[in-house]
Amino acid sequence: MNVEHNHDIYTSKDHSFIQWEAKVREGLCDRCNTEKDHSLDYEELLGSGQYKESYRADMICWGEMKRQQDSGFFCRLAIKHATQPIWIISDCRRMSDVQWFHEEFPDRCICVRVEASEQTRSQRGWRYATGIDDAESECGLDEGVKFDFIIRNDGADDVLEKQLEDLLSLIKSREEESNTLHNIKPEK
Repeated sequence: MNVEHNHDIYTSKDHSFIQWEAKVREGLCDRCNTEKDHSLDYEELLGSGQYKESYRADMICWGEMKRQQDSGFFCRLAIKHATQPIWIISDCRRMSDVQWFHEEFPDRCICVRVEASEQTRSQRGWRYATGIDDAESECGLDEGVKFDFIIRNDGADDVLEKQLEDLLSLIKSREEESNTLHNIKPEK
């Protein structure tokens, strides 16, 4: 598969893999001039280190305010440069985001949850932080969402590979259904 990388969107002939968190933060910095307005280090905010963690609660509050003003604000930022017919948007975290994609693209959405045990997450460096890990941005999709597919990511490569193959089959079948529904003939 020929894959190109451009601004946190990985593309091949048929799909775009959009890294939600990075695209949204990049869009915010572009749109709101965050670096200048708040003297923040954009590159550090994109990382996973202590710098990001020290601003995480403030970013969550600001994000909730923006969502109340416009529930599709971050969704549009995430897909702004996507051009392929299939988009894989990683790390969608809120019910309003899932609802927006289902409303805007009703016959093209597949909602996938990736889960790992707390033990696995701890081994990967995660530590629970009250006021952050219990916020909607971290657990807002734990209940009330009908997932089309659930992936267990506890470290067994062969199990993960099989799950990804099954997910790809589901994506292909949905694409075929959608093309049939809209009378679109695939290119040869």
